[in-house]
Amino acid sequence: MAVNSTPESPLPVGEVSRLIGGWIDRLGAVWVEGQITQLSRRPGAGVVFLTLRDPSYDISVSVTCYRQVFDAVADVVGEGARVVVHAKPEWYAPRGQLSLRAAEIKPVGVGELLARLEQLKKALAREGLFAAERKKALPFLPQLIGLVCGRASAAERDVLENARHRWPAVRFEVRNVPVQGVHAVPQVVQAVKELDALDDVDVIVVARGGGSVEDLLPFSDEQLVRAVAACRTPVVSAIGHEPDSPLLDLVADLRASTPTDAAKKVVPDVGEEYERVRLLRDRARRCVAAFVDREERGLAHALARPSIQDPHRMIEERAEQVTALLERGRRALRHHLDRADSELTHTHARVVALSPAATLKRGYAVLQRADGHAVRDPGEVEPGETLRARVSEGDFSVRVDA
Repeated sequence: MAVNSTPESPLPVGEVSRLIGGWIDRLGAVWVEGQITQLSRRPGAGVVFLTLRDPSYDISVSVTCYRQVFDAVADVVGEGARVVVHAKPEWYAPRGQLSLRAAEIKPVGVGELLARLEQLKKALAREGLFAAERKKALPFLPQLIGLVCGRASAAERDVLENARHRWPAVRFEVRNVPVQGVHAVPQVVQAVKELDALDDVDVIVVARGGGSVEDLLPFSDEQLVRAVAACRTPVVSAIGHEPDSPLLDLVADLRASTPTDAAKKVVPDVGEEYERVRLLRDRARRCVAAFVDREERGLAHALARPSIQDPHRMIEERAEQVTALLERGRRALRHHLDRADSELTHTHARVVALSPAATLKRGYAVLQRADGHAVRDPGEVEPGETLRARVSEGDFSVRVDA
């Protein structure tokens, strides 16, 4: 319900605190899950004070309960334990402080935690966060590796020493964070995001040594899984030992069984690379030597050919062939010309023998009328008609008598 107030008529602090308390008193009891971070059990006190924190977020709330409520679970619950609390919100007006009054506390067992993780795993898998096609390939030789691990931890030492032993020139950008407890998730998420924002970082390794299921719970947190899935830089998960399998292993681009295994998978071994280069160099030399030998044999075979040993021989043979063909052509042409000349002489003789001029030379004459037509029949002329007589040496006029 809204409260009317103005700068001229403000509400007193006590009234505001009283109103807040009234609203909170109307809230019912709820079941709350969290991790105990602080626990205060004063000797002789009838009330136990503890702080309940959300492992995924930087949020905590104070919880109070009667000693008999806590004594029922005191043997299995302590700082760092995950519990489910049935409590009613309360408002302490004098200090303006919100707390929860617990009526029942239940420890969260390993079996229940594993069941919840399995449900979360299925839900994230349905979203495709574990799909193989989302995995990014690691660079062959990263220049700068981002490392998220515990401060002065065995995991940090294993990664650094093994990576530098394999490739001494490799560089690291290390982020030391809590790797278990209530502060682990937000700080690991922040470290991953910081390293992912650096352009020089080629790959990110999240490493932690082995531990119990409860110790490894931060690396199955949904917030961390989604943060790793959103990274543009390849992420390697190196959590615990071989049997351990937090959800971070499924969303990471590469899963390493141990921090030492992560160092082996992230950087190549300089000795192995030298040996590989040596083998490739020897193979290249053998290939080049075989190629040169093959070409030398081909060149020797080519030089052994007669056309290479005596190149003028082919030209001389072709010159002789050209000379022979030229002489043959000349003979054929002379033969054709002689035969054509003989045929022309005979043809000319026949033409001359059959020509009218030859006939006239033998004493014959050709009579032509005035219109130039030759007279072939005596009936074609009339008595007294003047004709033209053509002989071998000229022509003259004649008259027809009868």
